[in-house]
Amino acid sequence: MLETVSALAMPTVVVAVGLLLLFGKSNYFDSFLRGAKQGLQISVNLLPTLVALMVAVAMLNASGATETLSNLLSPVAAHVGIPTELLPLLLTRPFSGSASTAAYSTLLEQVGADSLAGLCASVIFASSDTVVYVIAVYFSSVNIRHTRYAFPCAFAVMLFCIFFSCFLCRLWFF
Repeated sequence: MLETVSALAMPTVVVAVGLLLLFGKSNYFDSFLRGAKQGLQISVNLLPTLVALMVAVAMLNASGATETLSNLLSPVAAHVGIPTELLPLLLTRPFSGSASTAAYSTLLEQVGADSLAGLCASVIFASSDTVVYVIAVYFSSVNIRHTRYAFPCAFAVMLFCIFFSCFLCRLWFF
């Protein structure tokens, strides 16, 4: 019974919304089309920002800068209680979701999901976002050019979350 209801839930919602768009009292379909047109215009306006971020992340990874920074930061990370295996993930997460996904899956293959580094990476990956990407895209979508306090605040929160995630994983699992 529950399987049947859950299998029919989504098609029912789609059909109901379609019928409301076509036969509703107001002209919902025209409103939908206007919203879709605005969404497309916003996407076109965001394209240069997205291309610049993707090129910058690709250049960063191709140059070996991520590996070099990881090697330089390893002693500091180990001293403050962050597993050094997390550094490639932590360096790519603020900039690119796909690069950080690759770093995350590589990390899990290397150390395993049940290790401290794997657990910390899972918590950080699931509870954080791409800070630079989100700020750049959202601010450029509404034409905000002066982001004086947004980046420092976002990075401070990100650093706190990294330390807190590692602390909680040590507390609960080890």
